Amino acid sequence: MTSSESIELARDGNKEAFHDIVHSHYQTVQRFAYQIGVKSEDVEDLTQEVFLKVYRSLHSFSGGTFTTWLYSITLNTARDMMRKQKRQDRKIEKMKQKQSSDKYATLEVSEEAMELHDLIRKLDEKYRIPLVLHYFHQQTYSEISEVTGTSESGVKTQVMRAKQQLKSQIEKEGTSHE
Repeated sequence: MTSSESIELARDGNKEAFHDIVHSHYQTVQRFAYQIGVKSEDVEDLTQEVFLKVYRSLHSFSGGTFTTWLYSITLNTARDMMRKQKRQDRKIEKMKQKQSSDKYATLEVSEEAMELHDLIRKLDEKYRIPLVLHYFHQQTYSEISEVTGTSESGVKTQVMRAKQQLKSQIEKEGTSHE
């Protein structure tokens, strides 16, 4: 069954078709959420929330690229979750110790990949989101423009600036280790 067939059947209430949609896109949503800064312990909750929203609003999907629509829902859900977490963090104001290697243990990634991920997470959101979508999710500038609501030329500029900032940080950290 093709993705568009699954979408149409799911719109008509076919639960198996919706299950196919979830199965096909679950890891993509998880990976994108983690890459844009959702804490690893919150990725599963966010992913479930995203598919709940997809289920509730599938009827409003206008028929463009499904993954672009899905990235938009994921991004908005992640932003909401992160805002809520920031409010909670300000109230609690303890446990600032986040630099633990156990957050990567289940992902089985190299030390270089962990360092790059940490540098990407430090980027401002307006640079981090387009960079992650373009290089890790192979989205075009046009698709990223749809997801973020930024012009296509603005997306190109944001990706270029994100790369410049990463390069600068890598060079700075490279000289500090010597």
